[in-house]
Amino acid sequence: MKFINHKIKILALAAFHTGIGLASAQSALNKTETTTSQSGKIIPTDLNWSERMLLSEMHRFPESWMLDFSKSPKWTYPAAIVLDGAEQLYAKTGKKEYDNYISDFGEKLVTEDGTILTYELEKYNIDLLNSGNVLLYLYEKNKKEKYLKALQTLRLQIDGQPRTKEGSFWHKKIYPYQVWLDGLYMGMPFYAHYTKDFSKENDAAKAYDDIVFQFDSVQKNLLDKKTGLLYHGWDESRQQAWADKKTGLSPNFWGRGMGWYGMAMVDILDYLPQNHPGRSRLISYIKSFADAIIKVQDKKTGLWYQVLDKPEEKGNYTEATASAMFVYMMIKSVNKGYLPQSYKKYAQKGYDGIIKNLITVDENGVVNLNKCCAVAGLGGKPYRDGSYEYYVNEKIRSNDAKGTGPFILASLEFEK
Repeated sequence: MKFINHKIKILALAAFHTGIGLASAQSALNKTETTTSQSGKIIPTDLNWSERMLLSEMHRFPESWMLDFSKSPKWTYPAAIVLDGAEQLYAKTGKKEYDNYISDFGEKLVTEDGTILTYELEKYNIDLLNSGNVLLYLYEKNKKEKYLKALQTLRLQIDGQPRTKEGSFWHKKIYPYQVWLDGLYMGMPFYAHYTKDFSKENDAAKAYDDIVFQFDSVQKNLLDKKTGLLYHGWDESRQQAWADKKTGLSPNFWGRGMGWYGMAMVDILDYLPQNHPGRSRLISYIKSFADAIIKVQDKKTGLWYQVLDKPEEKGNYTEATASAMFVYMMIKSVNKGYLPQSYKKYAQKGYDGIIKNLITVDENGVVNLNKCCAVAGLGGKPYRDGSYEYYVNEKIRSNDAKGTGPFILASLEFEK
């Protein structure tokens, strides 16, 4: 898709989808549009929130590899969440610019021989499987050989991914014996979707069993039975400074960590066979998960906090990415029948809270999602100790794809 330079005056509302060329993604956040008018906003205000946010992302990041503030084409995970929304919006509206935006990601990141730019299989970083979902979409659509080769490379990573003694995937090779909630979303929907598309009979059955086991293991090792919340990480070896020496658990309930896990559960059910015995267990996990997050939902705003169970502590804040993820997980579960209709009111309260408290709209119609935690993890250099102080002091920014993507997906569920 071609984007015109932002210095050229936009002549008509029909041109809204062209967006604006930017020197860098970061500069888009602070840019002031001077050529808009009530009749010619960059993002029309009469569209649904899903389209308004996707078009705003396309305006901020004219090429899809720029999503989440990438400075150069890099194989990473956040773009895939926004592009998941773009896939659904293309199917819903037929607007070719959405399909072009998705296709641009594959064209820029995968060379003709199937090499994935910046990807290194030997690092066994489970985060890097998530964007494989974009390639599954593109291969299903156009059957390009380069996408098949790239997908086969990503599937090889699953075969070699190091595991705990009982079989849970390590989050990364550099984080030995560690299981993080994040990893379930990063790896399992791709694993399940790939299996549905390419695996047969015994191979498929074995893969589906392995996928369900990953959730069974998390429920066993990371769940706090008292609150129903799940800890961010678990170190089987108990060697990490952040890990409790007795349990191996990290010390806090991080909002987005649980958000990743909730989205993973509801998304893999799109691919897990209806007759698989693990479906009923996963649906039971979704129910207990929803019950736990409802208990820590802020009664006033409907939002969720960065550290879920400590709303009154100094520095804590209602955080956008976790809130969007929880809303998406609940409303999709209601729509799919995994949760009773009575849960919709909690999803609706959260969604309304996001729009009222975290969404701002610029004069030119561009939509912003504010108060997103930029990043959080455990261990590494500099060392992240998993303390309350660590989580509440990580960088906060607007328009993080880890929030805008789930917001688009949640909006689509409400718009059904």
